[in-house]
Amino acid sequence: MSYTIEGDTGAWEVVIGLEVHAQVTSNAKLFSGAATEFGAEPNTQVSFVDAGFPGMLPVINRECVAQAVRTGLGLNAQINPWSRFDRKNYFYADLPQGYQISQYQFPVVGTGRISIELSDGSTKEIGVTRLHLEQDAGKSLHDQHPTKTYVDLNRSGVALMEIVSEPDMRSPEEAGAYLTKLRQILRYLGTCDGNMEQGSLRADVNVSVRKSGEGYRTRCEVKNVNSIRFVMQAVEAEARRQVEVWESGGTVDQETRLFDTGRGATRSMRSKEDAHDYRYFPDPDLPPLVLDTAWIESLRQGLPELPDARRARYVSDYGLSAYDARVLTAEKETAAFFEAVAKGRDAKVAANWITGDFFAGLNRVGKGIDDSPVSAENLGALLDLIADKTLSGKLAKEVLEAMFETGYSPLSIVLERGLKQVTDTDAIEAAVAKIIADNPDKVEQYRAKPTLFGWFVGQVMKAMQGKGNPALVNEALKRALDG
Repeated sequence: MSYTIEGDTGAWEVVIGLEVHAQVTSNAKLFSGAATEFGAEPNTQVSFVDAGFPGMLPVINRECVAQAVRTGLGLNAQINPWSRFDRKNYFYADLPQGYQISQYQFPVVGTGRISIELSDGSTKEIGVTRLHLEQDAGKSLHDQHPTKTYVDLNRSGVALMEIVSEPDMRSPEEAGAYLTKLRQILRYLGTCDGNMEQGSLRADVNVSVRKSGEGYRTRCEVKNVNSIRFVMQAVEAEARRQVEVWESGGTVDQETRLFDTGRGATRSMRSKEDAHDYRYFPDPDLPPLVLDTAWIESLRQGLPELPDARRARYVSDYGLSAYDARVLTAEKETAAFFEAVAKGRDAKVAANWITGDFFAGLNRVGKGIDDSPVSAENLGALLDLIADKTLSGKLAKEVLEAMFETGYSPLSIVLERGLKQVTDTDAIEAAVAKIIADNPDKVEQYRAKPTLFGWFVGQVMKAMQGKGNPALVNEALKRALDG
């Protein structure tokens, strides 16, 4: 379904490209041995290199390069055996060197692609232009003092992967789907934790508008958007602003803008620099980065199963619906939980319980799958109690609720609360006989109206406190009423 913005002069197409900055998962920074742990006291994770002390030489972190290559492989991208670091010159108070070490003309990863799924069930491929490595800047803190700005250099020098898309997206939904899929791949690979609220994944959103059949018009960049929802809102707001500018006879200036989440609008930040403004030149302190092809292949062989492959396997091997497979593979942790529960059991039953009552329980207690009170082992044990007729489906739901409240195993809850399903046919037949004897008028009505059978089932289950085996109760009632 095509997305356009209607203006006074007709429909406008939106053109979107994303530059995503993903913080590399590593214990040390890109060019120094300083730690990278989030949340440390300000300026406690800073080396002389990060602080820009004269004479300090950068040394490349091999693991950061490996993480970039793994990401490139996960994006079906070209890995460049030869790449180079450049100096990108600009001044920020929180960039002590006065330049950023980045990659410009020769990135470590070249063109790739990401397949996205849209709400109407269609898929679309979005091109990836490049992935390059660069060091992050520090952080300016403007709210610590009434007249001064403080600077925290803990983030200075942390490795970033800048992943640049082609301008292939045409709607806020496509931009959201692309960022969602990219984040999912990074988390599966373990190359970035994807925590947008902590700033380890953030997006610069490039937006332009045009009439059908036109070439590209001037784009604007909306800087540092830190949630998927805000990316989608920023696209919408900036596209509508540009349509109004063009239709009023004005011209859109190429510039960097910020998205005001409170107002739902973008505002100007600065004029957009071009590459020549940064005076790129090869960093004289770093030799070219030359990768051994055997090393690249060893990284390829060590990649985990990625979301698309895992989703296809769930459909083909487990017989799950495409929807359930997509839900269960959305996060690597959820997929691992499902596989642990499904092992040696009916996978469809496991999927139904996880996507239904288990997820509902997590929402009720406000926890994620990582800190769930119900382990995969205990949920599997609950399904075993259903399979061996110890519990009915209804009783199992009660037991699962108790498991979320207590964290106990299902069997201990069943024994403690006396919830074991009754499969004793004599006890069931006795309960059936009593209901029939106590309700002769209903029996007569049943003869004329067999749909009353459900009423008898309900009465027997109520008399047995919900513990009667439903199949055996149904069989006993049919014999008694129809015999």
